[in-house]
Order: sequence, then structure tokens, then C-alpha cells
Amino acid sequence: MASTAHVAHDIPEKSLFRIGEVSRLTATKTFVLRFWESEFPMLQPVKSPSGHRLYRREDIETVLEIKRLLYDEGFTIAGARKHLAEHGGSNGPREGQASAPLPPLDSPVRQEPAVRKEPARRRDHRFLLDLREELRAILTLLERG
Repeated sequence: MASTAHVAHDIPEKSLFRIGEVSRLTATKTFVLRFWESEFPMLQPVKSPSGHRLYRREDIETVLEIKRLLYDEGFTIAGARKHLAEHGGSNGPREGQASAPLPPLDSPVRQEPAVRKEPARRRDHRFLLDLREELRAILTLLERG
């Protein structure tokens, strides 16, 4: 659908977005986004230390793909989940793009019980991205002061 592709190009150039921003960008209610998190294992935003959901650009693209499958293509939730699992969702390489693997995490990380179906390495990578954003925000505050 052209409007979904158009919205994807209108995503601001920043790395993390709060749920309210994602709701506005995708025209999807926040309670729907939270429900989709429970139904689609590939949609797992990181949580900030204060507990806020932080979505990455690829999470927003996944939301747009889920919305397209459910509302435009008429998939059921189970069918959309299966389709995304088989086709890699919007997290897979796009036409003309190479697949870039996540960088390895060399430092040992405390293992928590696997609540999500997401690989531990990917969860750890998301946590580190969140931590980096929080540290940048702190640095910005310190530089202003």
C-alpha cells in the first residue's frame, strides 16, 4: 500500500521513539500496540530504566507491516504472525539492501529467564542500544549545565 510506504519515509531521523510517538506515526492506538507486542514476538520494544517502551525504526516498520497485513490484506493475527515469521517481517533485508548481522557481544551478560521468544543476543543488543541513548541524554544534560 502506498500510504504505508509513505509513512515509513516520514519517520524522523532518531533511533528511539516512545509509544505515543509510534502511535501518532502509525495512526495506531497505544493499547493496540501493547496488544500486538503480546501477539507478535518480533515486536519487542526495549524498556528504558524508567519503564517506558522505546521503539526502534525497525519496530515502527514492523508495526506498519502488521497493520498492513491485518487491515489491508485481511490476515488474522495468527496468519499475520505466521507470515511475518516466514518472511522475516520488516526486519529482513529490503530490496537492494544486504542483510547486516548484529555485532557480537563479547562481554559476559547476566542471563535472565527467557520470557520472550527473542534470542538472548538480540535482547542484549537492544538493551545496549537503550543504554547508549540514556547515556547520550545524560551527557546532553551535563553539557547544558
